[in-house]
Amino acid sequence: MNNIAIPQGRRSADLAAQLARMDRDRMRRYTENLAFYNGEQWRQRATRGEKHLTVNYAKALVDKVSSYLMAGSSFAVDPLEDSDEAAKAARSAEMLLHQVHQDNALPGLDFDTEVDCAVLGDAAYKVTWDVKEKRVKVTSPDVQGLYAWWLPDDVSTVYRVASRYQLSADEVNLLYGHISKGKNAWVSEIWTDRTFELWIDKDQVTSIKNPYGFIPFIIFPNLREPKRFWGVSDIPAIMETQRELNRAVSQLSRILELSGNPIAVLENVEESSDIAVQPGSVWNIPEDARAYLLDLLQGGGVRLHIDYIDLLFRVLHDVSESPRAAWGGAERDLSGVALEIEMQPLLQKVRRKRLIRAAVYKRRNEMILALLEKYAKQSFGLVSHRIIWGPVLPRDFQRQVSNEVSLIQSGVHSRRRAMDELGVEDPEREFSDWLEERKQILSMNKELNARPTRGEGGREL
Repeated sequence: MNNIAIPQGRRSADLAAQLARMDRDRMRRYTENLAFYNGEQWRQRATRGEKHLTVNYAKALVDKVSSYLMAGSSFAVDPLEDSDEAAKAARSAEMLLHQVHQDNALPGLDFDTEVDCAVLGDAAYKVTWDVKEKRVKVTSPDVQGLYAWWLPDDVSTVYRVASRYQLSADEVNLLYGHISKGKNAWVSEIWTDRTFELWIDKDQVTSIKNPYGFIPFIIFPNLREPKRFWGVSDIPAIMETQRELNRAVSQLSRILELSGNPIAVLENVEESSDIAVQPGSVWNIPEDARAYLLDLLQGGGVRLHIDYIDLLFRVLHDVSESPRAAWGGAERDLSGVALEIEMQPLLQKVRRKRLIRAAVYKRRNEMILALLEKYAKQSFGLVSHRIIWGPVLPRDFQRQVSNEVSLIQSGVHSRRRAMDELGVEDPEREFSDWLEERKQILSMNKELNARPTRGEGGREL
């Protein structure tokens, strides 16, 4: 609904007041997916004496796929001009980006954001300048409080973003110097590339020109649906199978529990009392009556339940694109191409997600450099950003090094490209250290060669 343009005459106060009523279907999906991830997976509550087991495969799946996705990610900055000054500026930009990543603990934040994105279906980053600490600040706001407006024919062009969150009266006074009427207040930030407005409940606190020149939010989907702005969560695809798995496991558990406490069956008996199933117990029953213990495990019934649970696990692996081998449970030893074929569903899912994340991380780095240029008075010139993803599958490192050596010698790869492929975190620094080391070795060799060698009696040879 947010892609509908707001009429020119509508005041921002109306917009701030309407945020709580917007995108209710999206907010409902967020709430349901988050509850399901946290283990609230039964449609009805258990009655007295009823057992409801929850095998939370959904949470394990999201965490596992997120770990594969974020394995060994890094970035590089390259100059777009062929000059020493451009190379030096690109190197400076890369070093400052590493510092910003370290200051904001972005590796941990990125993983947490990825899990949140997989559960809800959407996530966001906010890149701003911290005036007090004089540094770039990167956060991951909750998308349950974000609203976006985009062009009807281009969902990639966002022209307005609103952020709504609740603070206590003390927090509002501390952060914004505003006295709130109640114990809590709703804060609404409304951003365009030209303006910034801050509303606290119905009061406008700030209305200024956007100091950054761009909207400091990056909102992105987990997986994209064609022609849609908001994304798709990993949860809905496995919801029904997960619920059926919980039901089947709970049913098997009840059967095993009853088998451990067998039921006494009496035939041709009108009344019974003091019938106890315990060692040494004696039952008195009429001549034509029959008594026995009900065996729920006879006839291989339990095996049917176990086979059905195994089938549900297979369905879960299929619909979640997460083969059993991804969980370290391959039934046979696999390596190389065989393992890659086995893991193809997961690899394809990770690649689809990485296409989206690469654009997000590039945009985030661009925003960080723009703020550094504006507030830290840095100059980086024209540079390009590359996101370097680590391998999803385990690799033969020795063989990979051998391949890169051959590619360098044949002129296909540069040393920097080879270091990128091998996962070296800072290729420029590594190459600089290598040059310095090589220079020292050549200097030592030159000195040794120039020094005269003396034989017996002190004669020069």
